[in-house]
Amino acid sequence: MSTAITAELTRNDPESRSWDLLETLTKTYLFTYNLIQLLGFLWIFSSITVNLALEGTDSVYHTFDYCWIVMFICQILAVVEVLNPALGLVNTPVFPAMVQVMGRNVILFVIFGSLVEMQNRIIVFFVFYTWSAIEIFRYPFCLLACLGMEWRLLSWLRYTSWALLYPLATVAEAVTVVQSLSIFDESDLYSIPLPPALGQSLSFSFTLKLYLFVMFLGLFINLRHMNSQRRLHFLRKDIKVD
Repeated sequence: MSTAITAELTRNDPESRSWDLLETLTKTYLFTYNLIQLLGFLWIFSSITVNLALEGTDSVYHTFDYCWIVMFICQILAVVEVLNPALGLVNTPVFPAMVQVMGRNVILFVIFGSLVEMQNRIIVFFVFYTWSAIEIFRYPFCLLACLGMEWRLLSWLRYTSWALLYPLATVAEAVTVVQSLSIFDESDLYSIPLPPALGQSLSFSFTLKLYLFVMFLGLFINLRHMNSQRRLHFLRKDIKVD
């Protein structure tokens, strides 16, 4: 059977058309998601940079005030990054994605979102800046991947910058946790009531101290994952390069 006839039969096959439609919808969804996230984190990175240039170091204390809405939206949307590999929409492990998303959610929603005292501290600047710096390389790389394309410079930045940015972001997150411990102790926020024989309550700060260990374990997992991804990516030769 000739190639032309085979192609014609494939086009007329309902199952094949359904599969092509599903693949198109998946690529469109992934492209749209990555574009939205890129615009969000690019806005955060640009806003912090511009405010720092115009207002000087005083602006770092107000980072949360002008970035929190966009950051909250981006992090809420980031939950689908755990669902995408779980549903087989992307070919990446679920666990590293879950570690990053859940870790950031603890910092953003549980600490910054719950404690007003933390929102105007300089550490917010470092957390938001490192997060957005990571993502302005990752999301455009994913956008091109949806199109089956690659830009070598962007790929190099994507698979090199993490070696510096991931540890910096984790250190900033750890400082955030340490600074919040005394506030949780004083406010009893999220504390767990205990029977009278054991005391009045278990402070949420105890949970955060345990989380510090998990945080650095998560850093190790992500660094190992990224190093593996870097080796695999630069060994592949099947991506169209501009």
